[in-house]
Amino acid sequence: MIILKIGGSILTNKDAVSEVDTKSLKRIASEVKSSLDNSFKELIIVHGAGSFGHPPAKKYKIGEKFDESEYPQKRIGFCETQNAVKKLNMYICEAFIEEGLPAVAIPASSFMRATNKRITDGNLDSFKRYLEKGFIPVIYGDVVLDDELEICVISGDQLIQYLAKNLNPDMVVLGTDVDGVYNKNPKTHDDAIFFDKFSSLDDLDTLEGTTNVDVTGGMVGKIKELLYLADLGIESKIINAEVEDNVFKVLENEKVKGTVISRGN
Repeated sequence: MIILKIGGSILTNKDAVSEVDTKSLKRIASEVKSSLDNSFKELIIVHGAGSFGHPPAKKYKIGEKFDESEYPQKRIGFCETQNAVKKLNMYICEAFIEEGLPAVAIPASSFMRATNKRITDGNLDSFKRYLEKGFIPVIYGDVVLDDELEICVISGDQLIQYLAKNLNPDMVVLGTDVDGVYNKNPKTHDDAIFFDKFSSLDDLDTLEGTTNVDVTGGMVGKIKELLYLADLGIESKIINAEVEDNVFKVLENEKVKGTVISRGN
């Protein structure tokens, strides 16, 4: 089983609200199809919310504590955010289906709950059933009910951690807009040092994101989730999904520039 996460920054145009990067999406769907044509693979797709989900989540401060009097407005914010990420998911599934891939949407908000922004409940039997029948489950960063905060955002990166911890995949891959982990943001620092392997946040010079700091924590948020998996003995790899054929190659277990997240040497 492979869990492949495609970042929202790859799938959406960062400078426009709710706009799909159709060229990138079509290319990635095609690369996934080429790999699955080569050999059968159980595959789960996780994707970020990008310019669809982040604006309403930020506008309504989803995940922050609020007074009871604010609940009506927070409910609207929850629904706006949920609706926005569902739209993005629809575009993504549509692109996969057009390639002949049996992509089936499984929204986190339909079956997961959280406590203080961490997933605490989510039965994955449906994932297993869909995988057994040859489907590709597609889940994404979403809003869910929270036992402490009432509502919160669950990032695609946290979903990866939850899925991997419970499903024990053979491979976990994150496709981002950079080659992997650097000691500081390579988009703003020419002297940024690249890590082939990464095992501790202490190695970072700064706690910046990649191209933007979003409501889910940017690159540092991704690394924290993956280091938790590393503690469970599950390695993962961060690659640049903007580079043509990288997604195909990593699914084929071919050499791709990227950072392996592991607690080992």
